[in-house]
Amino acid sequence: MIPRRSHLRAARGRLEACASALRSWLILRVFLPRRSRRTARLKYAAVLDGQTVNLHAELPRSVRLPDHAELVLTRGRRHHASPARVYEGGDGTLLMDAAVLLGAEVGGAPVDPGRWQVRLQLRTGRRTRRIPLLLVELPTPYEGPTKPMTASGVTGQRHRIGRSVTGNMRVVTAVAKPGAEVVKVHITHAGISVDFRLLGIRIDEPRAEFIASGRRLRQPVTVLADGTARVEVPLEGMGPRRSRPEHWDVAVTGASGRTFRLGRRLHDVRNPLRVFAMRATAIAPRGQRPLLVQPRYTPAGNLRITCTPMPEIG
Repeated sequence: MIPRRSHLRAARGRLEACASALRSWLILRVFLPRRSRRTARLKYAAVLDGQTVNLHAELPRSVRLPDHAELVLTRGRRHHASPARVYEGGDGTLLMDAAVLLGAEVGGAPVDPGRWQVRLQLRTGRRTRRIPLLLVELPTPYEGPTKPMTASGVTGQRHRIGRSVTGNMRVVTAVAKPGAEVVKVHITHAGISVDFRLLGIRIDEPRAEFIASGRRLRQPVTVLADGTARVEVPLEGMGPRRSRPEHWDVAVTGASGRTFRLGRRLHDVRNPLRVFAMRATAIAPRGQRPLLVQPRYTPAGNLRITCTPMPEIG
């Protein structure tokens, strides 16, 4: 019997948790005592808004207040420097705060996919010193109506905090997950238009489909001047065949036949259905009964358009 994917994911999650716990133990018991004089210990490390690395660290006692400080991201022969602030805390220890914007498209560090080493560079006079950043515990997800952004809302590129075997903090970058991200939904008395952008993929000869209960409406896709795309569908063909609501999903496909559902996924809310709610609009398609049209997002973030026949009066 072949194990289900959910069981395999659960087993992989348990193994990753065990590996993380073992690494934390090694860092605390082995590497931290040996490296405490040569490394800055991170008290906080997280990627906020999907593209900004925020760090707070305590520097070793051997360090003196520098004239200049910056973070240096390095991968192979490539490197990028970003300002950092080093200051004296209330108990006399030196602390460091830094925020590094990632992604050339948003005016930040031009990081490409891979693991980026992070060092704190201090300069006093002509002397320069680079200090590793020790990450004892990986960031843990928090509870609440929002969650950590797992990807940049602009580029879709994914950034996360990682660490080496010895505990050195690093930034791990990956390309955007292939998908079609909704930009805007507009309803008129004639039809519905959806603007979207493609992330992590390039589709030749794109076309869209509105799908509901075995029905398919194929519509052309227009590429706009700003690089986004638009699909329009007339409401005449979306009226329910029966007296109950009909739900339409929207997908885009290309010459290769690969299909992507349109939706909103580059956000930090846990309940897109509630937060991104759109009002229902009463529409009277030509020659048909009036409809109540309401676009919304499913818990998975997929765009869904519900068409409900208006009750007859009298």
